[in-house]
Amino acid sequence: MPRKKTSVWLKGLELLTRMSAPRPKKKAAARKVAPAKVAKAAKVARPVAKPKRAGKAHVGRAQPLGTGGRWIRSYHSAPPRAGHLVNHLAYALYLPAGAVSAAGLPLVVMLHGCKQTAESFAAGTRVCRLADRSGFAVLLPEQAKTAHAQRCWHWHGDHAQSEAPAVASLVDAIVREHGFDRERVYLAGISAGAGLASVLAMRYPGRFAAVGLHSGPVFGAATSTMSAMNVMRHGSREEPVHLVDAALDVAVHPGMPTFIVQGEIDAVVATRNAMQLGMQFARVNRLLDTQGELRIGEIRTYSRDAVAYTDYVKAGRLVVRVCVVRGLGHAWSGGDPREPFHSDRGPDAMSMMWQFFRRQRRSAAGEMA
Repeated sequence: MPRKKTSVWLKGLELLTRMSAPRPKKKAAARKVAPAKVAKAAKVARPVAKPKRAGKAHVGRAQPLGTGGRWIRSYHSAPPRAGHLVNHLAYALYLPAGAVSAAGLPLVVMLHGCKQTAESFAAGTRVCRLADRSGFAVLLPEQAKTAHAQRCWHWHGDHAQSEAPAVASLVDAIVREHGFDRERVYLAGISAGAGLASVLAMRYPGRFAAVGLHSGPVFGAATSTMSAMNVMRHGSREEPVHLVDAALDVAVHPGMPTFIVQGEIDAVVATRNAMQLGMQFARVNRLLDTQGELRIGEIRTYSRDAVAYTDYVKAGRLVVRVCVVRGLGHAWSGGDPREPFHSDRGPDAMSMMWQFFRRQRRSAAGEMA
């Protein structure tokens, strides 16, 4: 892409995110240290050694506070892509406290948003604390600054040129290595991470039993970085179900239970995106026809505790839920407000997603169990 267009997009994203991000707290003045002490410390300090070969794991020093499990930092060498000489994907893996073995545990894959890291996303969502209580592992792929200056995932355009194949490869490798339950692998993301999660749920459905999307853009509407900005701010001008039908064969898609959360006053990703995503995943689960009309099941709308719900139900079973949280901007609902793009306003989105996830399974044949 021309450098000028990329610059315009990044400035637009910077402006939008600044509108909704919480203001940072003032830091305490740094304590002055005598030059002699600084020199002495420099002699003692040694850099942390990096792994010398791909896939060599090491325990990180940034384990989320209040957790008792094992926090592992490593990277995965995914299959090469056209135009990419190196395709390493960094990640963090959390094994919950009290787990005698990782074998047979459920796995939740978490995709962060722009300007976030694996550590900040884990801390903001408190997913590792929930993992300790509920007994599941957490995998957090991390976008490199060399791939995008703001650590945004490339969720738009050709999915084969995005990070989706690398994430799918990482999930396969981690499940195989640790023996996690293949029938209980779940996926969640926020903003650009939700955009990439939608791509994975649509293109690689056999790997995941359910998906959670927070503040995510509608699937298939953006074909370039410039059009992505327009989609985020306005949603799609095309019928959302038509975008799905143009991208994949719904008749052979195994379906994907979906939980969607959106802030009502999000200034970065418009609420219309959430409603359109709900229709798209209802179409993937064959609840809607090619015109977006209900063909099976029912749609229930109601409000409770400052959240507006739209539920797509089939045979009494919740298949797709859209939650619009009143008063919430571009931030993770019920998260830790000390982390950027997380808010204590609204219900705990991570807990809601897990309660939805734990009821879903993907059989070895790819069908929903």
